[in-house]
Amino acid sequence: MKHLDRLAVYCGSAPGSDMVFADAARATAAEMVSRKVDLVYGGGRLGLMGLIADSVLAEGGRVYGVIPQSLVDVEVAHAGLTELHTVTTMHERKARMTDLADAFLALPGGIGTLDELFEAWSWNALGYHCKPFCLLNVAGFWNGLISFIDHATDSGFLSQRRRSQLLVAANPGEALELLDEAAAAATQGMVW
Repeated sequence: MKHLDRLAVYCGSAPGSDMVFADAARATAAEMVSRKVDLVYGGGRLGLMGLIADSVLAEGGRVYGVIPQSLVDVEVAHAGLTELHTVTTMHERKARMTDLADAFLALPGGIGTLDELFEAWSWNALGYHCKPFCLLNVAGFWNGLISFIDHATDSGFLSQRRRSQLLVAANPGEALELLDEAAAAATQGMVW
């Protein structure tokens, strides 16, 4: 039984310096559509964000964007989505994306991607939701972050249980499998 209907994908508003990042965004889109998983994302048309939205749409999938009015005003909103939700603040954007999604996946990105990932994780820790999250470790992009998280755990600032919540996948298929399993556990009241 499938437990993942909508996936929030966090990723860069830039394309990155290596085509492998764009390839991963396209592969993620194809995997999502093949599993009938809709995309929830930041609503932009630039970088990996725009690429994954365009790729899901091209594959026949549905895309739900959430974007602050300030970004609409500077013309970075994607005009061709299934639905585009316009909000006032970045905080509202993250809250709406959390409400719309069953799980979270972080592709390569910068400070915005990190902000979104860590807010999803901290909201989980505070009990605001029990939705799983995963890093798609494209070409080792997240290795440094994973090492830091392990260091924080070893230093006593993160419990082993909390550390184990951060799922890591090498490819989109593995990511969606891990997230679906964790979402299933959460719906059964199990702590994943």
